[in-house]
Amino acid sequence: MSIAKHTHVLVFPYPAQGHMLPILDLTHQLALHGLAITILITPKNLPILTPLLSAHPPTSVKTLLLPFPPHPEIPPGVENVKDIGNHGNRYIINALAKLQDPIIQWFKSHPNPPVALVSDFFLGWTLHLANQLNIPRIAFFSSGPFVAAVLDYCWRNLEAVRSASTVVNFHDIPGLPSFKQEHLPSVVRRYRESDPESEFLRISMLANAESWGCVFNSFQDLEAHYLDHLGAKMGHSRVYAVGPLSLLSATVVDAGNGGRANPNLDSSGANVMAWLDGCPDGSVVYVCFGSQKLPNRQQMEALASGLEQSGVRFVWAVKTGTAQQVEDGIGVVPDGFEERVGGRGLVIRGWAPQMLILGHRAVGGFVSHCGWNSVLEAIVAGVLVLGWPMEADQFVNARLLVEDMGVAVKVCEGENAVPEPAELGKAIEEAMRGETPVKVRAKELREKAFAAVGGGGCSSKDLDEFVKELNQLKVG
Repeated sequence: MSIAKHTHVLVFPYPAQGHMLPILDLTHQLALHGLAITILITPKNLPILTPLLSAHPPTSVKTLLLPFPPHPEIPPGVENVKDIGNHGNRYIINALAKLQDPIIQWFKSHPNPPVALVSDFFLGWTLHLANQLNIPRIAFFSSGPFVAAVLDYCWRNLEAVRSASTVVNFHDIPGLPSFKQEHLPSVVRRYRESDPESEFLRISMLANAESWGCVFNSFQDLEAHYLDHLGAKMGHSRVYAVGPLSLLSATVVDAGNGGRANPNLDSSGANVMAWLDGCPDGSVVYVCFGSQKLPNRQQMEALASGLEQSGVRFVWAVKTGTAQQVEDGIGVVPDGFEERVGGRGLVIRGWAPQMLILGHRAVGGFVSHCGWNSVLEAIVAGVLVLGWPMEADQFVNARLLVEDMGVAVKVCEGENAVPEPAELGKAIEEAMRGETPVKVRAKELREKAFAAVGGGGCSSKDLDEFVKELNQLKVG
């Protein structure tokens, strides 16, 4: 079938791993539902699309390849947040806004231009672009509606939020949550009043609530109150929760980049699975802080000592740092640690098959930074989370898991915090001991996640409704 026979949608991901993986999972689902997709991508991010492109005929999923616009604060050749760090978000958002004119030119010359634009919530400026093209813009949130509500409140009440002494109270959000200043999302804390690029980011983020619709990688049983709250704020029902998307699309995400399930495991991945096969059910705690964060020397030493003192079996995935970071002890496992823990623990350096590890019957807990993709993968696996939020949206996610859902315990908090090893060890040992209420709730939440994406589930229904709405745009 030619692209002209299908409803055509333009998808614009934000080039950061935690953002790209779920929007590619959504794209996969939209293609399976018969939509024709064009994904806007820059050259160095193109390899991330390989599994998705190979899973669909070229008439179904195409790419719009545009050069990454230069920016004085972005080193040449950098096109992804992983190569610059989270402080670079402001610069990347501003740089990508320079693609507006080439996108308009492409749109005007296309024989069957898109009827809608689905773009990441960090690309709120695309609402202005969509208005110029006279098509609706849908904001895709790689995080949950609780975070979206917190962000929207912060951007709308910036002066009050920034002038609050130590704690910010969110009066109009369900549950009346409060957060310390230093625990607010990093993108808000990095705002600089006199900086035009900060101001552009603020206006861009406010555009999300003004968009035609929102799609969340979440589900009703996890965040119903916050979904309802956002729907009321936006004044319409086009607020869709279609997650956990990783449950639907694990087979088409680049395992080498994302830690999704990979049938062709390398030797280290195969060794981990074989080692887990020899462990009792629910006896292993998995430790990983995501693709961005490397603990400093003191944190690594405290973690190692805590794991050693806990007496619990563990798998610890350690991201490989730069030569300078290694020299500074960042992300470096202390000397002699692996020998001392013997056969009780396993350290993986570099990439780890996170979904496979979490899904193994032997794994019962997850020491995590509470990044949203890791949160959803823990929920899908039915394991309790031992949370150590550090930055970005992680403090909000940790509160959702600990206070709202009761499927997590907090073991530390803060980017530079160093836990007391004996206390950390005790927390891990207690959390992993027996069938605790937290573990039971984690397993119950897993069942709800599977039900959400199953036939007749709330996420399946929302996805079908979203596709139906997009198809109706075709005749407009």
